Amino acid sequence: MESAQKVVVYGAYGHTGRFVVAELLERGFHPIVSGRNADRVHALAASRGGLDARPASVDDPASLDLALADAAAVINCAGPFATTAGPVIEAALRAGIPYVDVAAEIEANADTFTHFTDRARAAGTVVLPAMAFYGGLGDLLVTAAMGDWTTADEAHVAYGLSSWHPTPGTRASGGVSRERRDGRRVVYTGGRLEYRDDAPPTREWRFPEPLGLRTVIGEFTMADVVTIPSHLPIPEVHTSMALEAAQDLASPDAPEPTPADESGRSTQTFLVDAVVRRDGVERRAAVSGRDIYAITAPLIVEAVDRILTGRTRTTGVASAGALFDAPDFLRALTPHLHQHDVLTAP
Repeated sequence: MESAQKVVVYGAYGHTGRFVVAELLERGFHPIVSGRNADRVHALAASRGGLDARPASVDDPASLDLALADAAAVINCAGPFATTAGPVIEAALRAGIPYVDVAAEIEANADTFTHFTDRARAAGTVVLPAMAFYGGLGDLLVTAAMGDWTTADEAHVAYGLSSWHPTPGTRASGGVSRERRDGRRVVYTGGRLEYRDDAPPTREWRFPEPLGLRTVIGEFTMADVVTIPSHLPIPEVHTSMALEAAQDLASPDAPEPTPADESGRSTQTFLVDAVVRRDGVERRAAVSGRDIYAITAPLIVEAVDRILTGRTRTTGVASAGALFDAPDFLRALTPHLHQHDVLTAP
């Protein structure tokens, strides 16, 4: 029974990884800390009272196999995921355990669906990409907003961030994505990903109060354009970002997140507003909270708990909305997320 509680966190010493380790401990799991830098792995393990430390490299399959030995699941928090996702998924398949990651890279998530769907399904295990603030949360909100609809004409996810101080991992992953698409931006339209050279549009979006009407960068495309269409037949999926946050991300001088409490959370706040439309009818779901990196921890640990306790709807590669009961999942996050009653249209 004890071994069933062991969860490997690859990239545990990173900004998001540390939140995930803390959440696992809070939820009664036994984190195994892993990653490429042995010194940082051992230092984190020691700082947490002597956790099991298992350094491993994505270039060394044997080291990954040792890291995942006797674990119940693996959480990958180490970007860029274009480099790490494939090798860690391969190791999870060899170990016969579920794999979950926090990838925000559009191309890396698309690769996971393309390359591992058949193998994960054949193995009867779960591979869950993008179970994070970007990708997972938006997918859950859109799925919840759909209700009894099986199709929709369009889905929009608007991100109202008070600021965005990116971590080094965010910058590195974003750089890899830009390089993979030759600096072009990407949109999901007509049921497929499309690459464009023009500038994204700017528009006004009316968020639920207290945020209200805000200027956003439209077609500021995030991982939601992979997760949502993976299980919902919606030909138009778009994401928007608050102008101030987009400007922060674009600035080379934007600082890293600054801890504002004992948990390490910053003062950053967010409101995520999801809208689906069909035949002129609109449905919405919205949540707000604090710190986009910190909120990823309860999201991903709740997902792991549900996978390990059999509260899932499918196997193979699947997004959060396909794998879980979305409204129930969001209710479980009430200590971390405030759900809004939304009646207005954007």
